[in-house]
Amino acid sequence: MAFDNGALDATIAAAAGDDAALLHELRAAFVESARRQLDLLTRARCDGNWTVAAMRLKGLAASFNADELMAAAENALTSAPGEPAVIRQIEAILARFTR
Repeated sequence: MAFDNGALDATIAAAAGDDAALLHELRAAFVESARRQLDLLTRARCDGNWTVAAMRLKGLAASFNADELMAAAENALTSAPGEPAVIRQIEAILARFTR
């Protein structure tokens, strides 16, 4: 399946307007925030920490219309803390945002 981050790009473009520097900065801030939540997920060893990081990631994804990332975060919410498949799924999605 091809990855389409058009909704994310459209959301950022709507916020940045014609300012290319702002567009780049917003995209970088989104990716940095998502990676921070992924880091918290990878270090979570209890349900509470895992859930908080997954909910933050889901909220961030929803704010930027990143549907695939939002679905992965929802998957994390229904998985056990530290679930390797969930971590790999989120890592793969974030890797495509930076290409």
